[in-house]
Amino acid sequence: MKPIVAIIGRPNVGKSTLFNRITRSRTALVDNMPGVTRDRHYGEALWNDAPFLVVDTGGYLIDDEDAFAGAIRDQVTQAVAEADAVVMVLDGKGGISPYDRDLVTILRESHPKVFYVVNKIDGERQEENLYDFYSLGIEHPYPVSGEHGYGVPDFLDDLVASFPEAAAYPKEDDEIINVAVVGRPNAGKSSLINRLTGQQRLVVSDVAGTTRDAVDTMMKRDGQLYRFIDTAGIRRKGKVKDKLEKFSVLKAIKSMDRCDVALILIDSSEGVTDQDVTVAGYAHDKGCGVIFVFNKWDLVPAGEKSPKLFKERLDMGAKFLSFAPFTTISALTGQRVEKIFSQIRGVYDQYNTRVSTGDVNRIIEWATERTPPPLHKGKRLKFFYNTQVAVKPPTFVSFVNYPDAVHFSYRRFLMNQVREFTELDQTPIKHIFREKTGRMEFGPKPEENTNTRNKGHKDKESRNKVQKKKERQKQKVKKLKRDGQQ
Repeated sequence: MKPIVAIIGRPNVGKSTLFNRITRSRTALVDNMPGVTRDRHYGEALWNDAPFLVVDTGGYLIDDEDAFAGAIRDQVTQAVAEADAVVMVLDGKGGISPYDRDLVTILRESHPKVFYVVNKIDGERQEENLYDFYSLGIEHPYPVSGEHGYGVPDFLDDLVASFPEAAAYPKEDDEIINVAVVGRPNAGKSSLINRLTGQQRLVVSDVAGTTRDAVDTMMKRDGQLYRFIDTAGIRRKGKVKDKLEKFSVLKAIKSMDRCDVALILIDSSEGVTDQDVTVAGYAHDKGCGVIFVFNKWDLVPAGEKSPKLFKERLDMGAKFLSFAPFTTISALTGQRVEKIFSQIRGVYDQYNTRVSTGDVNRIIEWATERTPPPLHKGKRLKFFYNTQVAVKPPTFVSFVNYPDAVHFSYRRFLMNQVREFTELDQTPIKHIFREKTGRMEFGPKPEENTNTRNKGHKDKESRNKVQKKKERQKQKVKKLKRDGQQ
């Protein structure tokens, strides 16, 4: 719906750095090593009140020994084909490369609107480096520094001025379900997203660690918008030694901060491992909905294809996520992949459910009468008030006379009662216990004054002032009742 701007160029010219500068984020992984970016990475940007999408791409090489060079070229070609404008990034320090000449020739033949940006120009004194790039037939090269921001505002002014009228790009107000696909390396995360979206959106390889960045993919199905977040494989900490992989794993874990539902992908051919349980623990700590997806089901021997047995093994290690649904699929053949959409929607609907205060109080009251809480120092625990305070996930608060004395087993009992009577059986739930104080927890009564109370005032003059103020408050309340306004 918004203009799309594709950033392309040969490896290590600073495309991801410029992407982060334009989107005002740090979502694109940046490193001095060439070839860090492999997939198309989308981000939202705003300049001069003009919203647009920016696409970061991998380094484009015509001939290269890198096993991923062909797949990266396909991704770049697709990005250029869907873009309203293309930004070709050149290296102001490294000068012109033969690959630059080839890419300029290709762009002249394939896209009508191309902006040429000479990166790594940190000031006016370095603008003399632009002269060499005129030999490429470029009329207006833009000197910029993606790292420091030099020249970027002038370039963006011309870029957004080339967009059609803003009315042609209406804002998207639909609700988006954010789904992170996480798991161990080579579990088939990118293959699954490609299968779900119906396009070769992500680079896929048998080589573990192909995906390095957290890549967003938008799609619409049955009127519902989905954002699938592909992530790098999460290995055990002891095996992660490379700096780039450490950053990739951190971004994979951080991606669960912004997801509603996490698809925990498990390689069925290898069974449930301790690392699968660890990854599930990350999702549980983030408080997002979880669906276990046993991928590569076509590789499981016929005599061992027992979904129930796989689930039992999983429950033994991840009892804290016993409520999470699961499915068996094959991203390669497409077996039962379509079923994932209905499961995502089911988990999300529960994840975003709000229960009325009256229902919450009735459930807790019935549960405490049926199974009274244990005594605390000879005194009975009393539940005064219960309510839901948040969604995503559903979060409930109970006001108790001794909140710290509620045993974890009784907490679990109450949570199970809430799950049973509200049918929230596939989403995480938070239950918080707080001490009931002498005042209302959700705001003062009309006749109360929250700033000054009798308590704490020792001198007679202060008490008189408080009393007079209370009388004035009472008079106001009486007047409002008479006027029919309360």
